[in-house]
Amino acid sequence: MANKHPITECVQTHLQHYLDDLKGTAPSDVYQMVLEVVEKPMLEIVMRHAKDNQSLAAQYLGINRNTLHKKLVEHKLIK
Repeated sequence: MANKHPITECVQTHLQHYLDDLKGTAPSDVYQMVLEVVEKPMLEIVMRHAKDNQSLAAQYLGINRNTLHKKLVEHKLIK
């Protein structure tokens, strides 16, 4: 098996801790929760790295610039 990406290991470890902390309570909306807690900081860091250039940030992310703009608005990172 190939080495895991460090981000994968981080998500797995923290998600397992989250589920363990529920102590048997059924989780809900895990997919949406993970997307929300990962997407916003990812956008913030990539935008900072791209010096707030949305076209460049979209290129770094491998998404369309309009999609990036929509996500920045959704996360209240721009107006």
